[in-house]
Amino acid sequence: MSELANYLPDYLQAMGTTLWISLCAALLGMALGFAFNGLCPHNPLAYRLWRGYVWIIRGTPYLAQLAVIYFGLPSVGIMLSAVQATVLSLTLYSAAYFGEIFRAAWRSIPPGQREAALANAISGVRCFWHIQAPQALRFALPLLGNQFILTIKESAIASVITVPELTMTTSQIVANTYTYVLPYALLIASYWLLAQGVSLCVRGLGYALRTGD
Repeated sequence: MSELANYLPDYLQAMGTTLWISLCAALLGMALGFAFNGLCPHNPLAYRLWRGYVWIIRGTPYLAQLAVIYFGLPSVGIMLSAVQATVLSLTLYSAAYFGEIFRAAWRSIPPGQREAALANAISGVRCFWHIQAPQALRFALPLLGNQFILTIKESAIASVITVPELTMTTSQIVANTYTYVLPYALLIASYWLLAQGVSLCVRGLGYALRTGD
């Protein structure tokens, strides 16, 4: 019990760092994925560039992308801290996946709904926000929550550039104490708690959307 009491403050602080990094990256990645997926189809060149970006991001490991951001940008005069590089790289990484979720969500909506709205003198903007968006959000919500959880897990890779998140904290405790079981058990429990927290939030939001109809 004394060991657990000694480790808990470090894990709570590291959990806060992991959550903050993941939340920033997920929200920014979600916004980028939504914006590009919504705007690019109306411009053939932008659409091809966006599809190429998604193809590259999804086809390469996040560790390599993080290394390019953290070690490559200083060569062109852009200096980022380890946390800033992690948030930026994780945002760019998750945007490709969030964009695919939004693309699938919008394709799930029958195109006849927009045609019917325009035929009834409902503007395209009102149709988007009041008819299409609520349906797409209900479709995408479980997938968005799942991708947020995956973003939390991917943040563990930031330990290689010494970001003081959960995995890095565990590695430091193991190196200092030569104790393995309890630190890694706390690591697993911490990620599990974060994942369960996201799941509960998604369920609550889904329930609110259903009851709000």
